[in-house]
Amino acid sequence: MGKITVETCEIEGLKVITPTVFGDVRGYFMETYNYNDFAAAGIDQTFVQDNQSASKKGVLRGLHFQKQFPQDKLVRVVSGTVFDVAVDLRGGSPTFGKWFGVELSAENKKQFFIPKSFAHGFLVLSDFAEFAYKCTDFYHPDDEGGLRYDDPEIGVAWPIPEGMELIMTEKDRNWGSFADYRTSGTY
Repeated sequence: MGKITVETCEIEGLKVITPTVFGDVRGYFMETYNYNDFAAAGIDQTFVQDNQSASKKGVLRGLHFQKQFPQDKLVRVVSGTVFDVAVDLRGGSPTFGKWFGVELSAENKKQFFIPKSFAHGFLVLSDFAEFAYKCTDFYHPDDEGGLRYDDPEIGVAWPIPEGMELIMTEKDRNWGSFADYRTSGTY
């Protein structure tokens, strides 16, 4: 029980995880996290905090990161569907500034592992979504950073349907550009 399938992504370190789902007439059962299975797949982290958010269609959260206390994250969707994005902020990485996105849903049950030093965000595509994630460090409110979701240099191809009005915090609308981040020398 508890076996997982792990797909590597074109950006080293990012992984999409699909758990084995056991279904019968009652419904289904799956392990969303098993340290031994994840460690065997190269995800050998100690998670210290679980978070969960609920959002309605059109909510865009991100692109967020922690500056001095970076976090590995293991994210999944409990209900609904989101488009989840990670941007490589690792200085010296051959994919520095590149992004990868994956659709996570309650239906596909996929999870996304995002290592430290990546910016992260997601867009809610369903009427409602609950998003859960595990972190390897605690949240430090004075340590948060972010990038504009629509920065042309990064070029995230958000699947925003025609007519969808984005719902964002003022802070998320006003994060700096990737060029600002590069010149800050914080990576």
